Amino acid sequence: MSVWEYANPRRFMAVSGRLLPWVAGAAALLCATGIVWGLFFTPEDFRMGHSVKIIYIHVPSAFVAINAWFMMLVASLIWLIRRHHVSALAARAAAPIGLVMTVVALLTGAIWGKPMWGTYWAWDPRLTAFLILGLFYLGYIALWSAIEAQDAAADLTSILCLVGTVFAVLSRYAAQFWNQGLHQGASLSLDAEENIADVFWLPLVLAIAGFTLLFLALVLLRTRTEIRRRRLHSLSLKARLA
Repeated sequence: MSVWEYANPRRFMAVSGRLLPWVAGAAALLCATGIVWGLFFTPEDFRMGHSVKIIYIHVPSAFVAINAWFMMLVASLIWLIRRHHVSALAARAAAPIGLVMTVVALLTGAIWGKPMWGTYWAWDPRLTAFLILGLFYLGYIALWSAIEAQDAAADLTSILCLVGTVFAVLSRYAAQFWNQGLHQGASLSLDAEENIADVFWLPLVLAIAGFTLLFLALVLLRTRTEIRRRRLHSLSLKARLA
């Protein structure tokens, strides 16, 4: 079976309808477990105190915000190369979710930054790139809404997605590109010296997995809605021409 079979809207609707309840259920279970465990059953950090517990919201939301853009990039490339409408609609469906995650990450980062840095905001390379990524999310959503011709909108938003990927990369790797900056390194890393303490690690992994599955569930749900909306639009056009 070819993966391109799922580019057929009917095939996608059938498979996503079966997957959605399971993905949503797993997302709810993992999010609840990771966040409750992290907030109420982990100790305070010797440097950050109880403020460290905001990582169970901040880190997963930032992780999803960045990787949602990469998912949109892949879907946009599939649209530009293969012209599969489901991929374009999936990219469109993912954008508002990525924007919400970006806002959550920025707000929780500001709350965390105040006791740690003495300020809610600093023009740190990573923070600045992340803020610009949020503006690209806004521009992407606005561009889809501004263009009535759906294929033309998909083409232009795909190009915008390619450009915005620069800031998604910078948001993820700015700490490696520039040694200066207030933002700490990665909370999860293959480098044992950089990784967080084990007591915080497992609930954080569960929270990240939960947020990732939540993103997937919302993308499936919103893509199904976009497909239905396009079908209704086609039917309304046929009714007018009849």
